[in-house]
Amino acid sequence: MAMAFGKCLSHGLFDSHKRVFSLALRKKTHTNLLMPMKKSSQCLAAVSTTISSEELERTKLDLLRAVQDTQRGFVATPDERASIEEILVKLECCDSGAAIDLQKLDGTWRLQYTSASDVLVLLDSSERFSFFQVGQIFQKFECRDQVDGGIVQNVVRWSIPSILEENEGATLLVTAKFKVVSKRNIYLQFEEVGLGHVKINENLQALIAPAILPRTFLSLQILQFIRSFKTQISLRSPARRSVGGLYFLSYLDRDMLLGRALGGGGVFVFTRAQPLSL
Repeated sequence: MAMAFGKCLSHGLFDSHKRVFSLALRKKTHTNLLMPMKKSSQCLAAVSTTISSEELERTKLDLLRAVQDTQRGFVATPDERASIEEILVKLECCDSGAAIDLQKLDGTWRLQYTSASDVLVLLDSSERFSFFQVGQIFQKFECRDQVDGGIVQNVVRWSIPSILEENEGATLLVTAKFKVVSKRNIYLQFEEVGLGHVKINENLQALIAPAILPRTFLSLQILQFIRSFKTQISLRSPARRSVGGLYFLSYLDRDMLLGRALGGGGVFVFTRAQPLSL
């Protein structure tokens, strides 16, 4: 989304695979996504549409039903993407006039759907390669009591099934500062990429420290090192500008967040999730 892990991945992770997948994705979705984006821009520039709270909730439910079987957008057909875009536009028109509420934005959001190739390439890799799994994807905003910005963390749970726990064996974390630059636009300034929260599976734990034998000091130290392992890579340096991007928050209420990465980066549908401990 101007999504932080999308920008980060474009700087090295899965680069070759991403190029091939992105070309295929553009051929598949370009025609369908181009016109709806124009329609949405016209709507968002206009006066906010007023509908009843009951109709609003029905529209949100329609959206969640539409994305339910798309595997977060990975297997969505062009027709499905067009239908989802229509519902997105309808919701966006209901919330186009007000400035973004940072108090509502604060918290953890779970990804339900996207058309962004930077994220879909992860899901594609998980589908193609049996040794790599992608679990839940979150976006965590820290902006409570702020008026013009805060911190956003993009969280990808992933795993190598033969070594780590399924789906949540490790966490890729991309941290950015964000600043509100207009009523609905925020600018993301990416700070660092981190890897941690490693959880090895029971088979590997048993290999390192068998349960039927006394656990030595060394084996316990190895287990503790793995569990507490964290590494961070800064995306800022005096020699080059930090990676950044504009993100348009097109709809926000107590339990749903919609966003668009400006510059053709795709759309995002999030729902409110339980707080993450990172």
